[in-house]
Amino acid sequence: MNRRDFIKSTSAATLGLGVMGLGSVAKAAPNEKVIVAVAGIRSRGNYLANKFAGLKNCEVKYVIDVDSRYLPSCAAGVEKTQGKKPQQISDFRKALDDKDVDAIVIATPDHWHAPMGIAALSAGKHVYVEKPCSHNPAEGELFVAAQKKYGKVVQMGNQRRSIGATQRMIKEIRDGVIGNPYFARTWYSRNRKPIGFGKEVDVPDYLDWDLWQGPAARTAYRSNVHPYNWHWFWRWGTGEALNNGTHELDIARWALGVEFPTKVTSLAGRYAYPDKDDWECFDTQNISIEFGGDKLITWEGISAGNTPINKQGRGVMILGDEGQIDYYADRYEVFDKNHNLVNKVDSVQADENADQTDTTDPGLKDNHAGNFIQAIRGVEKVNSPIDEGHKSVLLGHLGNIAARTGTMLECDAANGHIKNNKTAQALWSREYAPGWEPKI
Repeated sequence: MNRRDFIKSTSAATLGLGVMGLGSVAKAAPNEKVIVAVAGIRSRGNYLANKFAGLKNCEVKYVIDVDSRYLPSCAAGVEKTQGKKPQQISDFRKALDDKDVDAIVIATPDHWHAPMGIAALSAGKHVYVEKPCSHNPAEGELFVAAQKKYGKVVQMGNQRRSIGATQRMIKEIRDGVIGNPYFARTWYSRNRKPIGFGKEVDVPDYLDWDLWQGPAARTAYRSNVHPYNWHWFWRWGTGEALNNGTHELDIARWALGVEFPTKVTSLAGRYAYPDKDDWECFDTQNISIEFGGDKLITWEGISAGNTPINKQGRGVMILGDEGQIDYYADRYEVFDKNHNLVNKVDSVQADENADQTDTTDPGLKDNHAGNFIQAIRGVEKVNSPIDEGHKSVLLGHLGNIAARTGTMLECDAANGHIKNNKTAQALWSREYAPGWEPKI
């Protein structure tokens, strides 16, 4: 089957399988231009600002960042792409007050994702939020509830759901190519260096530190937090399990066709560089997640050692009772029960409409941003709605909670809530700065 025939034959079938279109479709006129604001534009946000600026029927009106250093270059790139210069602002609330803005794209630090997204929904905006969609499980539930209340489109930035190879793989699994999928092994490896010991210093004049902290409980500015190392502090970040593990955990959950777990265990620590910095999160972690006693997902995170598995720094191995699939973002391999190679598929074979121009990360060869805009315009259904995003992000949260408390978590299969463990339940939510608590 060639690419064009494959796309035609699966476009309708995938909707019935739940492979795509799990979210709602907006009711905007299909020919209307969608106006967006992009918040957090240092790295991923800069990419997204230019990505959205290059989409048909889309305009980036605002680029937003509390660090003024990043605004001019991002604005210049957007202007070059769309032929119109966006406004440069530091406070996202100005964009929420603008009636012309249809959607906000959130690529801020993790502690801002859900509070900003919920505020945007209450202001009548659609939301594209980078993974993870929440800093803690309670925020994820609030985000889902807010989407249901306000009825706007919310897409989480786990862009592998919009890659042709991924969609084709899921369909093949549903069609029985490896029989009953029962186990998924996932991993991520990265050679990160120590971050040193931060010192309390004056806030740089280019940074609005109070607004950067936003919903997080206030603390003094330290020299080794901004712009990236906040990932490794629990006050703002969620560790590698959410920073990168979200992608593979999401694919594993999707492939196995599971929802909420019933049991979660994790061992983890700061093993690579003990006592050499004030990194709080884990640099080495193993998470095991069981679903109903008959399906299992594991995630292995190695943040301080570039150690590939299956010759890959990240990936998913999916075992079924009739075979196996090895998945690597934009391609996968199918094996029979005797581990004989049956087939190889990549995004070029699977989807001729995928963006093949960005070679910096295979996970960026997608049409995730375009799918979001098309959903707002009422043409498509969103590929990664917030309720599905929350279920996948929750797996990483529960893994972190299990490791931080040193306990095995028993969970409610209906919603993932932790049972009979007050210590672990205390980490379900977080402390907020007064007046910044997310509300719907």
